[in-house]
Amino acid sequence: MTIPLTFYNSLTRAAEPFVPIDPALIRVYTCGPTVYNYQHIGNMRAFLFADTLGRVLRWKGYPTKHVINITDVGHLTSDADTGDDKMEQAAAAEAKSIWEIAAHYTAAFKDDVARLNIDPPAEWTVATDHIPHMIAFAQAIEKDCYLIEGGLYFDTTRVPHYGALARPVSEEGESRIDPVSGKRHAADFAIWRRSPPGEQRQMEWDSPWGKGAPGWHLECSVMSRQHLGHPFDIHTGGIDHREIHHPNEIAQNQSFCGCADSGARIWMHNNFLVDRGSKMSKSTGEFLRLQTLIDAGFHPLAYRMMCLQAHYRSELEFTWENLAAAFTRFKRLVIARDALRARDDYVLKGDTEPYLARLEDAVGDDLNTPRALTVLDDLLADKRLSPATRLRALGNFDAVLGLKLETLGRADLRLRPFTATLTESEIDAHLAARRAARAEKDFARSDAIRDTLAAAGVEVMDGDPLGWDWKLTV
Repeated sequence: MTIPLTFYNSLTRAAEPFVPIDPALIRVYTCGPTVYNYQHIGNMRAFLFADTLGRVLRWKGYPTKHVINITDVGHLTSDADTGDDKMEQAAAAEAKSIWEIAAHYTAAFKDDVARLNIDPPAEWTVATDHIPHMIAFAQAIEKDCYLIEGGLYFDTTRVPHYGALARPVSEEGESRIDPVSGKRHAADFAIWRRSPPGEQRQMEWDSPWGKGAPGWHLECSVMSRQHLGHPFDIHTGGIDHREIHHPNEIAQNQSFCGCADSGARIWMHNNFLVDRGSKMSKSTGEFLRLQTLIDAGFHPLAYRMMCLQAHYRSELEFTWENLAAAFTRFKRLVIARDALRARDDYVLKGDTEPYLARLEDAVGDDLNTPRALTVLDDLLADKRLSPATRLRALGNFDAVLGLKLETLGRADLRLRPFTATLTESEIDAHLAARRAARAEKDFARSDAIRDTLAAAGVEVMDGDPLGWDWKLTV
């Protein structure tokens, strides 16, 4: 594989050739979830993007160490420094301890990771496991901080070019930065938050600045440095992190080293998943999570396909129609694979190198997965290649796209909505009876069976071009 990789670097606002710091080990850090609730599907897009990045690096032959953090303390309801700690708030709402909240939602997140066929990272790092390291890091950068009643705050004027990643127009123009009494500048942020007098939090620790908890931004600087070293190759996250969280990470890193090093050589951000129905925010109390899609009868990899059909830096609109279209395309791939397997032809004939070169060129161009999917369609349809040859090449595409095309069967894609009243075997029995009725030209009985199935949420797909006998309606 000789085609070079090119990635868009948010820090320079330019596409750059990927030059590893150490080709023997590529080091990647991804901002993980705050585990105060289930992750909505927009959150999961960030981890699908990071997974694609890791898959491409490994497919290109680079040994890769990927770290994802779990935030179980320090993230306030505002992304700046106001409001309650999200974990404390969730614990109070559910009448549970923070530790129970963190354990439950961490497990739920990892379940979603597995269902989306996201490769687990080399290390999951947990914020509360690193409190002593955070305190030590804060002491090292204390020269660029000041103490106020609320805690220890970082003076953003102490580092040159603060906010270069976000490039805010002006201090007044950053609407997401909220006022905190005693702050010298609007963009200054908490390194350590003191517990209010007379108040005891579930999560608080002694520190040189009083009992309290670390600021949200501190953890990623500390854990990336401890587990990957500085500088490391690539830092990923959602585009919302580009405006505050990542600029603050960079400021901390530069203060710690006393240099211009941002911590990562390349900063990569995926764009938003947009839902015009406004269900991408957990603040509303109603949001779309992966289980919502599964309950509606969609295989989780249909959502992975939907994300792969858009470039990671493009906004992606979620609609049920778009998800259904992605699911249909996914089924077509499975049908095409099954058709090749059904051919009694085990002779390797034809050259797939042009297709592999096109795949390499697509993913090397800043992870252009929409183009990679088109190459896969072309490969499966190329009758100049024997079935065995096409099936052998399929493994390369599966390694990059993560769609389980080598192992997933048609039956795996039939999921029952939680409202469905019939089992799959009962559906198949009804369909067999209906086929028999139609063969006997007993159309009244055939229609009655169809109506029975429809009442149970099963749509009979007569004349379906995919050959799919039925589908379960939402």
